[in-house]
Amino acid sequence: MAKVRMGMVGGGPDAFIGQIHRMAAGLDGNIELVCGVFSRNNDKNQQAADILSLSSNRVYADFQTMFDAEKKLPADERMEFVSIVTPNDSHHAIASAAIEAGFHVFCEKPATFNLAESESLAKQLQQSNSLFGLAHTYCGYPLVREAKHRVAQGEIGEVKKIVVEYSQGWLAKKLNNDGGKQGAWRLDPKSAGISCCVGDIGVHAANLAEYIGGSEIEHILADLGSVVEGRTLDDDATVLLRFANKARGVLLSSQISLGEENNLKIQVYGSLGTLSWSQQEPNSLWLLPGDKPAQLIRAGFDYLCPAAQACTRTPAGHPEGYIEAFANLYKHFSQAVVDHRDNTVANSQPDGVPGIKEAVIGMRFIEGTVQSSNANNSWLQLNTLNSKSMETNS
Repeated sequence: MAKVRMGMVGGGPDAFIGQIHRMAAGLDGNIELVCGVFSRNNDKNQQAADILSLSSNRVYADFQTMFDAEKKLPADERMEFVSIVTPNDSHHAIASAAIEAGFHVFCEKPATFNLAESESLAKQLQQSNSLFGLAHTYCGYPLVREAKHRVAQGEIGEVKKIVVEYSQGWLAKKLNNDGGKQGAWRLDPKSAGISCCVGDIGVHAANLAEYIGGSEIEHILADLGSVVEGRTLDDDATVLLRFANKARGVLLSSQISLGEENNLKIQVYGSLGTLSWSQQEPNSLWLLPGDKPAQLIRAGFDYLCPAAQACTRTPAGHPEGYIEAFANLYKHFSQAVVDHRDNTVANSQPDGVPGIKEAVIGMRFIEGTVQSSNANNSWLQLNTLNSKSMETNS
């Protein structure tokens, strides 16, 4: 089978997430990077091309030039999808132009700068034949999929409460212009949007709670703050949750928790037991029945559900982590591109890959937490929130 051909916008020599995307996309050997716009700076753009061994005529000055040039190439040469790894403020323009040109899109989260752009992108996708994938990485872990399966099968009974935490410490102090390049744009409203902490990591936690728990968040009460003096955007957040299935929850999101690395963890409490998973020990899922000894479920065994096994590459005891989870999203997305290419399946959402629905839900959550926090920490019904209501309340 011919490899799926990927282009990239962003991810220059100094970018962390761009390199992660490239490693993940290349892990299974079924995706080939064929073109890109890696930086607005021409020298850095060409430097990236040299590092990645790309032909100079497939490295472009800007994304529109790339899309225009690529769609003129023969079908078996041109880029098939673009990976967007730029700061938030440019996501919509790039994705929209790609869809207009007939390409598929795999985008870093959040999908857009604001809710209005997400809603606009959703409408555009409805009228197109393009696939859209969103990089909620943690859905790609085998035991996250196993946890989702066990909840759906009723193993822990009716879900009563979800506690999800995503804590980091890298922005705890005002260092190197607020954490250097990576910190600077995340704390700049012109690049990041309405939120730093919730927009960067809190939305991951919310997505994980909905993904495993099998129910959307309907109501929130949020308390966002800027702990480090002088910051415009939040670096810490606590959010109370109420789900559509009547479960309650708590979401803790922080980038100022000194000593924390990338501490994403979740407990799903049911009427018959509890499931507990931590990203820092991703090969272990705990089942706590309450009236029986705790059970440790490990990755790599054939007792796992098919969805978990499909995301596992190595035997038990061989740790798989962040890159592999990311690669699972790319693997499923690229298979959907192949199906689309061969007209096997037309315009269906790739299995297990978050899409535009999750993009709109995530953006609504981000803007909702800010609105709730600014309204004296009041309860807010998320499904009443849209771009027009945000304009009214701004």
